[in-house]
Amino acid sequence: MELKPIRTRKDYQAALAEIERLWDAPARSADADRLDIFTLLVERYESLHYPITDPDPIEFIAHVMESRGLTRKDMEPYIGPRGRVADVLNRTRPLTLEMIRRLSINLKLPAEVLVKPYRLWRDQELMPA
Repeated sequence: MELKPIRTRKDYQAALAEIERLWDAPARSADADRLDIFTLLVERYESLHYPITDPDPIEFIAHVMESRGLTRKDMEPYIGPRGRVADVLNRTRPLTLEMIRRLSINLKLPAEVLVKPYRLWRDQELMPA
């Protein structure tokens, strides 16, 4: 396949096939260089056409808790007493800067995700039953 910018879905599919073909190329070979270039081209195309947005901070914390097997009790050192953890996870109280710092430092969570704006329960419109 010719090296060129990926502009269409057909180009994208062809680039993915070329990456698959080159996947086991020996290091520092011409094929390994082509693999690197195709990977960069696909990465750029995907960032433009399939962007992945940062998750909602509370959904992110819930996902981290589930994936790491953490309980609400485990979150107390980072968020505060049991009631405060419940309020934050139930969206009745926002994360504070200090909570974000503790979560970021101790649980190695990206602060740039935790500082994103998100809706609290009081901000959401109640849907009729």
